[in-house]
Amino acid sequence: MPARLPPLNALRAFEAAARHLSISRAAAELHVTPAAVSHQIRALEHSLGIKLFRRLARGLEPTEAAHACLGKLRAGFAAMAEAVDLVRAHTRVQRITVGAAPSFADKWLVPRIHRFVSAYPDIDLRVAAGMNFIDERAEGSRPDFGGADIAIRFGTGDYPDCKAEKLFSVAAVPMCSPRLLRGAHPLRTPADLRHHSLLHDDTIRTEHGGASWEMWLEAAGVQGVDVTRGLHFNHASLGLDAAIDGIGVVLGYPVLAAADIAAGRLLMPFDFGVPLAHAYYLVSAEVDAAQPAIAAFRAWITAEARAV
Repeated sequence: MPARLPPLNALRAFEAAARHLSISRAAAELHVTPAAVSHQIRALEHSLGIKLFRRLARGLEPTEAAHACLGKLRAGFAAMAEAVDLVRAHTRVQRITVGAAPSFADKWLVPRIHRFVSAYPDIDLRVAAGMNFIDERAEGSRPDFGGADIAIRFGTGDYPDCKAEKLFSVAAVPMCSPRLLRGAHPLRTPADLRHHSLLHDDTIRTEHGGASWEMWLEAAGVQGVDVTRGLHFNHASLGLDAAIDGIGVVLGYPVLAAADIAAGRLLMPFDFGVPLAHAYYLVSAEVDAAQPAIAAFRAWITAEARAV
């Protein structure tokens, strides 16, 4: 069983008086009267059975016994202050996990996330990338958040018991490197696609509300393009990277390629896209929507989406 300690206030009064060598300055620091400090020190001396100070005309002089314990006492107060700071920091920090499809996280969310971190330094944000944020559930069923508190989902917006806000609508549009506008078979009209490799993002599947090359070519009134050829990718960002490298033309979402388009790495050779029924939604459980960290992230990301 640990030894019984003297009252904490008495130890604080002793340490402050020893540091200042003055009862009055110790009292000012502790926001008490000099009489209260003197009383605490006398009580501590009585409890310990030793003298802690010699009273001199110019102030106080700690005894050898006082000097012997001051170092560890000050270290103890510093440790307690550090512990209290840790508790306060823990209560200030709010932690949330945001879920998104890998390509959305890579191409859209992560390049902007520094602005959220700067605006909300007390929120510990985690980003969880996974394919379960592309809807594969039964219509009308509650979405799987995959361990996340809030998610950016590509779907219909029909999420029972959830708060869902549309971030932006989506159209499937061909995109390619500027290099494909030059060469032996420059890409000038949709019919010129027959001379180029088609890149397929397999996450854009019609059963998930996406569009296929077949759908786009039919809507554009183009025939004679073999849609069975070309490379297939299981992440949109891989197809976009292949298009940037000039390997072929990818059918994808310009919202994910905004940075590459702005930098001139990609362009949309045709002013035509197939609008999709699905869109990107910000979704959280209705019961969690009012939590401060979730509300802060919702306000931030909707403002970012409006700026696109």
